[in-house]
Amino acid sequence: MPFVSQLYYRDVGAGIPVVHLHGGWGYEVYSAQRQIDGMPDVRFLIPDRTGYGRSARIVELPIRFHEAAAAETEQLLDALAIPRCVLWGHSDGAVIAAILGLRTPERYAGIVLEALHRERLKPRSREFFLQMANAPESFGERVTTILRADHGEHWADVLRMGGRAWVDIAARAGDPAYDLFGNRLSELATRTLVLHGAGDPRTEPGELDLVRSELPKARFEILAEGGHCPHAERRTADACTAILRDFVCDVA
Repeated sequence: MPFVSQLYYRDVGAGIPVVHLHGGWGYEVYSAQRQIDGMPDVRFLIPDRTGYGRSARIVELPIRFHEAAAAETEQLLDALAIPRCVLWGHSDGAVIAAILGLRTPERYAGIVLEALHRERLKPRSREFFLQMANAPESFGERVTTILRADHGEHWADVLRMGGRAWVDIAARAGDPAYDLFGNRLSELATRTLVLHGAGDPRTEPGELDLVRSELPKARFEILAEGGHCPHAERRTADACTAILRDFVCDVA
């Protein structure tokens, strides 16, 4: 697969361009292969963000890493001469997708926000982020094998920097200047699908209600058997594919 500057990306299929933005553990651990197989009329563009996969390595994520990732995604779309597409972001990728929609809404026919983070202070996830930062190997052999295949021998550094970044974000939660969306999420005007697992362990009580209040025109699909990544989970992957296919065809 090709690179743009030092950014690696996958380019699969032909048709409506959909840009998939991965979560904080990278792409392969939550692969979108089922959606690629189930949506043959879609061209999937799947970049590895800086610091992940085969893209350029960094040792630390900046506090505003979501904004930095949004900027490099725009540069990728410019380089590939893609004036308009559908964005599909998962977890941290969903934050990035929303930021992109706020920056240049005319570029996007639709936006899918899967497992979106709205709150910066996440008490239920604090131990999880500390585990990422301090003991990445403790997630077990199956997970670490996938991460090693995706990120190489630097896989543990990927988890460490992601965990440290979210601990830092939580520490600044009282400062309104560090809102993930610049206090503008309610201004997101692009047609939006909020895709969420009812059992997402990274979601705080009331967090999804806050998203509903800020995005009242968005389409919400809450999957009762879903966790943090419905598109890759056995019980919800097929339903996610059908929902995504319907949304992409509708907006495009």
